[in-house]
Amino acid sequence: MAMQATKDDENRSGDGSVDFGVRGMTCAACVRRVEQALSGVDGVEDVEVNLAMERARVRYAGDGHAPETFYRVVRDAGYDVIEATGDAQEQAAAEEVAREAERRELLRRVVVAGALTVPIVMMQMVPMAWAGAAQLLYGMIPQSRLNYLLFVLASVVQFGPGLRFYVLGWKATRAMSPDMNTLVMLGTSAAYGYSVVATFVPRVLPAGTVHVYYEASAAIIALILLGKYMEARAKGRTSEAMKTLLELRPSTALVVRDGEEREIAVDAVQPGDLVLVRPGDRIPVDGVLEEGSTYVDESMISGEPVPVAKAAGDEVVGGTVNERGSFTFRATRVGRDTVLAHIIRMVEEAQSSKPQIQALADRVVAVFVPVVLAIATVTFVGWMIWGPTPALTFALVAAVSVLIIACPCAMGLATPTSVMVGTGKAAEMGVLFRRGSALETLAEADTIVLDKTGTLTEGRPRLTDVHPAPAFSRTEVLRLAAAVEKRSEHPIGQAIVDAAQEEGVDVPDVSRASAEAGLGIRADVEGASVLIGSERFLTSEGIDAGSLSRTATDLAEGGRTTVFLAVDGSVAGVFAVSDPLKDSSVATVAELKRLGYRVAMITGDARGTAETIAERLGIDEVVAQVLPDQKADAVRRFQEEGRRVVFVGDGINDAPALAQADVGVAIGTGTDVAIEAGDVILMSGDPRGLVNALALSRQTLRNIKQNLFWAFAYNVALIPVAAGALYPVFEQLLSPVFAAAAMGVSSIFVLSNALRLKRFRPVMPPRPSPTAA
Repeated sequence: MAMQATKDDENRSGDGSVDFGVRGMTCAACVRRVEQALSGVDGVEDVEVNLAMERARVRYAGDGHAPETFYRVVRDAGYDVIEATGDAQEQAAAEEVAREAERRELLRRVVVAGALTVPIVMMQMVPMAWAGAAQLLYGMIPQSRLNYLLFVLASVVQFGPGLRFYVLGWKATRAMSPDMNTLVMLGTSAAYGYSVVATFVPRVLPAGTVHVYYEASAAIIALILLGKYMEARAKGRTSEAMKTLLELRPSTALVVRDGEEREIAVDAVQPGDLVLVRPGDRIPVDGVLEEGSTYVDESMISGEPVPVAKAAGDEVVGGTVNERGSFTFRATRVGRDTVLAHIIRMVEEAQSSKPQIQALADRVVAVFVPVVLAIATVTFVGWMIWGPTPALTFALVAAVSVLIIACPCAMGLATPTSVMVGTGKAAEMGVLFRRGSALETLAEADTIVLDKTGTLTEGRPRLTDVHPAPAFSRTEVLRLAAAVEKRSEHPIGQAIVDAAQEEGVDVPDVSRASAEAGLGIRADVEGASVLIGSERFLTSEGIDAGSLSRTATDLAEGGRTTVFLAVDGSVAGVFAVSDPLKDSSVATVAELKRLGYRVAMITGDARGTAETIAERLGIDEVVAQVLPDQKADAVRRFQEEGRRVVFVGDGINDAPALAQADVGVAIGTGTDVAIEAGDVILMSGDPRGLVNALALSRQTLRNIKQNLFWAFAYNVALIPVAAGALYPVFEQLLSPVFAAAAMGVSSIFVLSNALRLKRFRPVMPPRPSPTAA
């Protein structure tokens, strides 16, 4: 299978697209801020920013933009940038280094904040709970001096580990785009500032309100930092599939140059190099085997555990494993052009894109933080006016709790984490999603439309029958037909050519050959005008098929595909070709129907042939005798009936239908054009992969909905609690400390729920590996 890099896959300036890492984003509001900053650059057409991957993708018109322009606006917005490189492995390595540095920095901050917060909490909370402890503590240190000690410890936390919230929060506030850091900055500053006033100028506060909340400000910072550290570790687990893909490419290759074996860096391998591979080695780049034979484990691209036999002339793919003998191959695709590099780019593309369901979260986040600030203000004012004595204390506690508990971290992580894990799991099964949005659309489909040749069948037909007209011999019609089809790439034409070669028939040259799309081919052979194609082709040329028409009908009723040959305006013969069904086609169709899908088949075959095959497979609807452009029209008719259509195909003539469908699923063993037109690619060519892709997409969409429900419901339910809605019943306010802990728990829950997708098991597992002899 060959996969070529496409222009919009490039990760550099000059092709209208650039990808780069963005550091410092903490919530959905941060994502929106970065997107707005990048969208404001002239010529930018589309921006996708992924919080879970911490990456931005910018598409723009023309080639006038340098990546530095985008780096600058992101940095101006208050975030760090990991600049793009030309190599996916280098880019991933740079981003992983940055993530690891951030994890270490967060851990350091957590340790410092925790070490100082514990004694603060002990000195403030234990005396409140135990009178004996209060007497002992205040006997050692007068309460006024104790507040000074608490001030020192809390100040170190506030402006040491907590400084990041001020830096990021102030930048966001100054840009009129408040985010999670803004809420933490305001909430902790309120608690800390109030405590400072109560410590040094208590007389300015109303009677009965002189209290310090150093434990709240310090604990909030410590708990949020702890949550961010745990979140960073969990994010690392969501990208394990990408790391696995990147690790598949070996770092060196053994090449033969000037008759000598040399071990060189894999990036130094050039097309045309002769590469030596020993048993157990990973194949470094793509190529064609020249000497030797072996079995290759290609499960990394197909999901199939069965080793594939390879001999001279066969293609080998970089990243796959040589299981047995040594062999040499000629490198054909290296670097960014290899199948593995293409797979990595496709997985990155899918993980970076946004499903439509994310639009709901984006709309909410656009107004969420300003609304939270307004609610906190109203809460403070309400408690000041109607709250019990001391009103100021109650107002402060409630307002700070609202600010802290409402941080929209979980909203920003809800969708991208599920998409990351889902697409990564799909890649492990040999199913590639070109767009993350295809996960959602695939899950909502109700009709599966299958192309026949190459999708349900092997795509390698064999000639089964030759019926010449009375004036022609079998050898003569086979000879003429093979001459016309010699340059054709159509499977039926190839079957005729193969049969002629097997029988040793001398095939002449042709002149002035031309193809009629969906009908057949006309050519001049040894001075005769020859047509080969469907009966419709003959009819359109005014040629009567005669008795061979009935012969063709009988052959079609037996499930064979027929083509006619005409010479100088007279029918010369009819050929029958049979394309065997794939072993898994019957089981795949049965499973699709069990899952509730309506299954249809589209083919250019005669209706009799198509209906025979459909009956054998148990397919509900058949669209037969269609031209290539009519496949897209057939898909459109299904859509006009209100159906959500998935089209599955593998040929050049399937590309329009793949593009027209709500989701196009390309068979990975098919042509590059079909692969580029598809939204989902089944790398192994096995239709069972479709069932697994559908099942995984359903589970991923369900997972996203669970995450979004938790993120939204959590805030809707707890903001009123933080504001004091339960105080009339329980006479207790939610402590800001518990609010901080709850905020961290929500993000960890969303990440943990997304990671459950890693346990997904294929509905139709691949064929088991053969038992070793």
